[in-house]
Amino acid sequence: MTDEQDTFDTAAVAEAAPKTNRRKLFGLTAAGLAAGTAAGLAGGIALGADATPPRAQHGGLRRFDGKVVLVTGGTSGIGAAAARQFAAEGARVAFCGRRVERGQAVEREIRAAGGDATYFRADVLIESEVRDFVESAVRRYGGLHVAFNNAGITIQKKLHEYSADEFDRVLGTNVRGVFLSMKYQVPHLIRAGGGTIVVTSSSNAVATDAGRAAYTAAKRGLVGLVQSAALDYAADGIRVNTLVPGTTDTELVRRAAGMAAVPDDVYQVFMKQWAKSNVPGLGRLATAEEIAAFALTLASPEHPYLTGAQLVIDGGKTAHA
Repeated sequence: MTDEQDTFDTAAVAEAAPKTNRRKLFGLTAAGLAAGTAAGLAGGIALGADATPPRAQHGGLRRFDGKVVLVTGGTSGIGAAAARQFAAEGARVAFCGRRVERGQAVEREIRAAGGDATYFRADVLIESEVRDFVESAVRRYGGLHVAFNNAGITIQKKLHEYSADEFDRVLGTNVRGVFLSMKYQVPHLIRAGGGTIVVTSSSNAVATDAGRAAYTAAKRGLVGLVQSAALDYAADGIRVNTLVPGTTDTELVRRAAGMAAVPDDVYQVFMKQWAKSNVPGLGRLATAEEIAAFALTLASPEHPYLTGAQLVIDGGKTAHA
């Protein structure tokens, strides 16, 4: 299942470990996990303590003052972090997702911090909902300058085990959903005299693993979609780039690893241990805030010559052959 209330979160797009390979993910069986927990959680926490990520420093920038920003998949994970950061830098933020309670909670949080944000319920699989989200956001805020197309899902199993519906759902959400979003965003960006679009892909587009055929096909497909779109709209002043994050500590990753019911402390310990062996550079997972901060950099006016690019932020994971 991929519905948010059941398994995966369309707001959190990141590389995830396959269900069928949890042993590789943690180097332990479920029984070993339980035994290790009983033997001494404190020792495990100490083992992973040095992998605690530093807090991102934003320096009070106001790069998006007066700008209207749309975020798809904004109810949690990278999307929610980006919505908060765009608002903190002065943007008026419209964001969507399927989970109403979460969306409303993120909206309240941003407004309580002094930002301007509005949540709209929309599923990027449904064209009319994508169109209505974009049009409603533009009516509310008077235009559009930046889009962060971030919504996505994963279903992980061997290729022949996918049903056609499962495969279509991953490709439909992750690729067709971005196409629909851009289809309705671009006319407004042209009217504004230009703008930026950032699309979330994955390090699976660079180097992947077993059990990820649908997800990898979708995320690699986004690279080509962005390259072509960047050429389509360069003359209109619209820059389009791909964000390529590595494994990020989000709900999607946790559920894909089959660890949703595991206590938070235990989950963090074993993810830290996994990252030390599987992220050969920094040896840890990214935080949603770190990935969102890079999305803002790509969306900002700081690099006017940057378009059609795929920018990797993966802690060194894909640098290792």
